[in-house]
Amino acid sequence: MTRITRWAALTVAAALLTAGCTSAGPPDEDSGKDRGDGKSGATALDWGRCEATGDEPAPDGDWQCATLQVPLDWSKPDGRTIGLALIRAEATGDDRLGSLLFNFGGPGGSGVSMMPSYAPVVSALHERYDLVSWDPRGVAASEGVRCRDDKDIEAAESSVDGTPDTPAEERTYLEDAADFGKGCQEAAGQLMAHVSTTDTARDMDRIRQALGDDRLNYFGISYGTELGGVYAHLFPRKVGRLALDAVVDPTADTVGHAKNQTRGFQTALDNYLTSTGRDPGQGTRETADLLDRIDAEPLPTSSSGRELTQSLALTGIVLPLYSETSWPALTSALEAAQDGDGSELLALADGYNERDASGRYGTTTHSQRVISCLDDKQRPTVEETRKLLPEFEELSPVFGSFLGWDTAGWCHDWPVPGQFDTPEVSAPGADPILVVGNTGDPATPYEGARKMADELGEGVGVMLTWKGEGHGAYGSGSDCVDSTMNAYLLSGTVPEDGKVCS
Repeated sequence: MTRITRWAALTVAAALLTAGCTSAGPPDEDSGKDRGDGKSGATALDWGRCEATGDEPAPDGDWQCATLQVPLDWSKPDGRTIGLALIRAEATGDDRLGSLLFNFGGPGGSGVSMMPSYAPVVSALHERYDLVSWDPRGVAASEGVRCRDDKDIEAAESSVDGTPDTPAEERTYLEDAADFGKGCQEAAGQLMAHVSTTDTARDMDRIRQALGDDRLNYFGISYGTELGGVYAHLFPRKVGRLALDAVVDPTADTVGHAKNQTRGFQTALDNYLTSTGRDPGQGTRETADLLDRIDAEPLPTSSSGRELTQSLALTGIVLPLYSETSWPALTSALEAAQDGDGSELLALADGYNERDASGRYGTTTHSQRVISCLDDKQRPTVEETRKLLPEFEELSPVFGSFLGWDTAGWCHDWPVPGQFDTPEVSAPGADPILVVGNTGDPATPYEGARKMADELGEGVGVMLTWKGEGHGAYGSGSDCVDSTMNAYLLSGTVPEDGKVCS
């Protein structure tokens, strides 16, 4: 079980089918000012045909790709550079507004691979905007980090218990975490210390300049909301129309995020159980008992030589909770597991872990760990985690223990120190930013949206609430949400702060 990633709901659907001190300095108006010569430092983008990368085919349609060079270390703007992979599709209509930059979350998600899949969801926006996304530094085609090979990933899945019960299991858990960090350091080298959210926010301003836009128009989902908030703090006068959907709580530290997600996934599980006509309390106890039985004796599966461990089972439960349309898959998988067959939960876990039929794994969680461990300063010890476990388990008998232990294991013995306890997102002087919260969001619970709006500042953060289910609101079936966000992004119409869509 890895940290429950703050990733876009669309990724989940696709899977089912198969702050503080930084090195970059204080806020300023333009990343180009780091040069000190009055020039932006941004070069024009040489857009061309997108090529297939690895196992990813070239996207269909009128997609173009380019590479933008940015400083490895923003405090040394004339030093070594790295290339960022970008993708765009030009506006389909005549009344073009400029570019709309997307980040789909993670951290660690590839915008280059996601943007073509997401384009149909935002077709109304595509008429007037060039749709643009990118692989952030340390991700996929932008110096992507792979910390462990496929064979070792599969071995860890079967041998490492995400909720260690004995001293021996604790040692294995922590040794595996430290080994993963060493693998990341070997793979990333100097990049390891330069993949923070602040670094990427500065990259975003360089992207804005290269696109030729005076201000940044941006759509951030999940972790992309934190990234958008950090950008607004650094470049408040460059904020154009920023929409933040499925919002990360900027006031929560490492433990706070874990508690938020524990509450959020338990709420989603309760809502799922209620939808099936079951009592949430009883259903939760039955699910927790199933996980305990699997911990004692993993379930057989139809996948040759693979068993369903407790950690994989929990991962399989998490995946369909991201989207209400996936709840029937959860029902089927849980029923099969209760009957002694772990195949369906394993398939769901493989979807979450980006494992294909040939046993190859994606690297989203590798990049996520490298980025989040550079961001997160708080590193709870095992002793501190043990004291926290009763609170986590009270919040959720199903998810609490996993997410509680994760606070100790995720960045254990990490090779580089974290930069801040919580990100700074205050953006005085920025134009209004639309903050969208979903009351049933499991991964980024609703309360975080209100806190983001407050932290952005009075007159800047504008709150829109959707009383719905799943991770993210736009394109999830609410005409009220979609029309409000479209009016903001297309016409600059700012809704009344506190508007509610049911």
